[in-house]
Amino acid sequence: MAETTENGILIRDVNTQNIMTKSTLPVGGYSVNPYVGCTHGCKYCYASFMKRFTGHTEPWGAFLDIKHWPPIQNPRKYAGQRVVIGSVTDGYLPQEARFQNTRRLLEQLRHSGAEILICTKSDLVVRDIDLLRQMEKVTVSWSIDTLDESFQADMDKAVSIRRRLEAMKQVYDAGIRTVCFIAPVFPGITDFEAIFHRVKDQCDLVWLENLNLRGGFKQDILNYIREKYPHLVPLYDAIYRKKDRSYFRSLEEQAARLAADNDCPFVDNELPYGRAKPGHPVIVDYFYHEEVRGSENSGRRNHPIP
Repeated sequence: MAETTENGILIRDVNTQNIMTKSTLPVGGYSVNPYVGCTHGCKYCYASFMKRFTGHTEPWGAFLDIKHWPPIQNPRKYAGQRVVIGSVTDGYLPQEARFQNTRRLLEQLRHSGAEILICTKSDLVVRDIDLLRQMEKVTVSWSIDTLDESFQADMDKAVSIRRRLEAMKQVYDAGIRTVCFIAPVFPGITDFEAIFHRVKDQCDLVWLENLNLRGGFKQDILNYIREKYPHLVPLYDAIYRKKDRSYFRSLEEQAARLAADNDCPFVDNELPYGRAKPGHPVIVDYFYHEEVRGSENSGRRNHPIP
């Protein structure tokens, strides 16, 4: 197994027999991760739990395994299935420009008949517009939790919000379905109405998801709030220590009003594949992703918010 260190990132090659994994995600039948690890190093990343299975001792964001897999022999097996690229990594990390794992994957799935969902924080995806336009059903989603570039820089090492928005417009203008994934919604910080108005003319769906603090990064985020946003400490204590859901209930009501005011469908599960009316994206309420039921791939919550 070859190992190198580049710009403080441990990079190694790993072999896998099957790149496709049956998914329990509410939005996909299969998930595909062309890499292990993610060099964006988002401070709130739920995927950091992967270290339990990979054996890495390096900090999350400081390692990247380049997967090598046999060619997908029967891509039509996935016809009609949702295939999510990037559930616990980003297929368009900066290293993708060199290794091109995601492009190779798209080439193998090009005629599969699968519905491809790409999740990213990058603008490198515009490189592959030529391939994406050849696919029957493909959606590209960008995670955007702020329009404040300084807050973004504090949270992750991905490209700027400006670059993500410019990429979204290029992909949308190319006739490809796009999503603005407003996630995670940081209480008191994320202005999802401002984000909506910025993106409504260049996306088909707007997804909303709460900040779900758990695991080792919970205290890191709370410490950050205490240092940078001390006035929000009582709110974060109420939500993440006392389990008070009133803030997110009020945001859900705000999102419903936003949809009504802008003639946008507002749903708690995603509509079938299709393009939205220009300027009127579907707003999908995914608050409380920890309650989303995965086995049915429906996107619906286990139970209503009390």
